[in-house]
Amino acid sequence: MAVKKETLSYIEICNDIAKGIFAPIYVLMGEESFYIDQIEDMIVSKALSNDEKAFNLTIAYGLDTDIHAIINSCRRYPVMSNYQVVILREAQNSSDIDLLSKYAEKPLDSTILIICHKHSNLKAGEFTKTLKAKNSGIIFESKKINENNVGQIITDYVNSKNAKIDTKATAMLKDFVGTDLARIFGELDKLLLILPTNNKHITPEIIERNIGISKDFNNFELENALRVKNALKANQIINYFEKNPKNNPPVVTVAILFSFFSSLLLARTAKVKTEQGIMDAIGTKSSYRAKIFIEAMKYYSTAGCVNIIGYLREFDTKSKGINSRQDQYQLLRELIYKILHS
Repeated sequence: MAVKKETLSYIEICNDIAKGIFAPIYVLMGEESFYIDQIEDMIVSKALSNDEKAFNLTIAYGLDTDIHAIINSCRRYPVMSNYQVVILREAQNSSDIDLLSKYAEKPLDSTILIICHKHSNLKAGEFTKTLKAKNSGIIFESKKINENNVGQIITDYVNSKNAKIDTKATAMLKDFVGTDLARIFGELDKLLLILPTNNKHITPEIIERNIGISKDFNNFELENALRVKNALKANQIINYFEKNPKNNPPVVTVAILFSFFSSLLLARTAKVKTEQGIMDAIGTKSSYRAKIFIEAMKYYSTAGCVNIIGYLREFDTKSKGINSRQDQYQLLRELIYKILHS
């Protein structure tokens, strides 16, 4: 086994596992369960064959397990296998994780201990302190996913597969799937499989053909049209949405527009309105995204942004049937009109 450093990204961990590089101890913690489950599954699948699992896979649960029993399991040697895997699930329900500190000082090379602590971060200070001091494991924080970092997650995942994805294709997939990581990676894996080996490049056309999202009429293009107050294009997109409601629910459109105009308001009120200043204000590492907001500021004032956010909240109230029973797409048309005239 080899441990390069105590903290690695999800993709770095997956790449190491794929190469058969394991840490003696993994602490997988945080609010996003998907990454935790995926890493656990990958380690078990790579370290043990189906036949080896019968004697070399131990799964325990925090509420029902004594930590001393976990330590005893970790100190056993594998049976006709290079590794044994010991998994402590629901570690957030165990109150004595710090007892693992002694084991973390000198873990067995043939044991892979996986601690899954979901919904929050592990507070076992003595154990994690030892883990870091002895460099005997990896601590991975699975942070909650939000709309602002989905695009980067998509790009990083595609790059890790030695492929490329267009900015527009990324936005189309993000708008269609949202923050559901299982669906995001599932859709990407399907696309990567059909790409020719000599051209691993996901384009809007590939997204359109294989996922069913229009490359010309989608929330990304609506955002672009509104950014420069292109009324014709914006209304063409809304008409398309109404004819294809299954893939274009207004509630998703409004959520995306709320995110855009909230960020635009932050950009407008930023102290430093340079490209870097806007990136800092809206919390992005993308200079391309910052340029979008710099352009949009030519068309929308600070007061206009405040009014638009009010219109978006008003839509949310009306769309839920509060003081209104109007058709949602009619409400969406009214909303777009108000935005264009702000």
